Amino acid sequence: MSYTLIFTESYKKRAKRFAQKHPELKEPYRKTLQLLAFNPFHPSLRIHSLTGKLAGLHSVSINLNYRITLELVISEHDVILVNVGSHDEVYQIGQK
Repeated sequence: MSYTLIFTESYKKRAKRFAQKHPELKEPYRKTLQLLAFNPFHPSLRIHSLTGKLAGLHSVSINLNYRITLELVISEHDVILVNVGSHDEVYQIGQK
C-alpha cells in the first residue's frame, strides 16, 4: 500500500531553499521521498515521533545530518510534509 505525499505551500518553499543550499543531496532527498511514499515505516528512514513543541509530528532521515519533519495521517494514508533541513534546523522551536 502506498501513501500520498502532500506538499504544503510552506513545505515547497522550504524544500526549494533546501535544494538550492544542498544540491549534493538531490538524489538522497529524492530517494527518501520515494521510500516515504512507498513505506514510511521502512527501517532506513528511522521514523520517530517528536515531543515537546513538535509533538504530533514525526521525523525521517535523509542521511545522518538532514531530516524531514512530517505529519503522518495513518487513517487516510497521507503524509503531510512539514519541514526539511539539518537536524538543528528542523527541530528548532518557532520554525520560520
